[in-house]
Amino acid sequence: MGIRKLIDSFNFAIEGIIYTFKTEKNMKIHFAAAIIVLILSLFYNFSKLEMIAIMATITLVIMAEMINTAIEAVVDMMTEEYHVLAKIAKNVAAGAVLIAALNAIFVAYILFFKRINPWTNILLTRLRNSPAHVTFTALIIVMLLTIILKAHYGGGTPLRGGLPSGHSAIAFCLATASTFISKNILVSTITFIMALMVAQSRVEGHIHSTFQVAIGAVIGILITVLFFQIVK
Repeated sequence: MGIRKLIDSFNFAIEGIIYTFKTEKNMKIHFAAAIIVLILSLFYNFSKLEMIAIMATITLVIMAEMINTAIEAVVDMMTEEYHVLAKIAKNVAAGAVLIAALNAIFVAYILFFKRINPWTNILLTRLRNSPAHVTFTALIIVMLLTIILKAHYGGGTPLRGGLPSGHSAIAFCLATASTFISKNILVSTITFIMALMVAQSRVEGHIHSTFQVAIGAVIGILITVLFFQIVK
């Protein structure tokens, strides 16, 4: 029962993310900006602290937007008539999102300005020695894209059912990354067998259809291959 409640908690939390993405235009913009920044980070030699700053900034903006959406929903539930306090609550919540967005712009300026100007300072060769960075970025992009597609197509719950299979996408993303990193046929074979077992378990458990699992696998493989080819 404890595990079931934990899974339900994750489902409810991801449903909140999906609801905000589906209903709020700004959330779509935040997701798009996050994906662009993460892709651009592949081209630069960011330190660990700089990557922490990027992830913290992305998280802050998305959290602020979600809190703003939650406050708007509660206010609308309490009253449908104009009330000065309702206006204040919504304005303050919107102000929090604005501050988070301005902070994101400031962080982006600090981290990217010197690297973008001039463009010739882009050093792709350094990324060849940072496979963990590429893998992590590809994994985050796969997760974000999975959430976007689940929000678009609907069906099932965030962790159970729906198109595409997130478990399958992540499993094949990691299997593909391990192939590029290890360059060992044995390791590659083992990791892909494990990914196939994850996909098979989702089908046999009647959680996903074969098509949903296949789409998840294709997404995981293609995005990971794309990123590793970019830095090749």
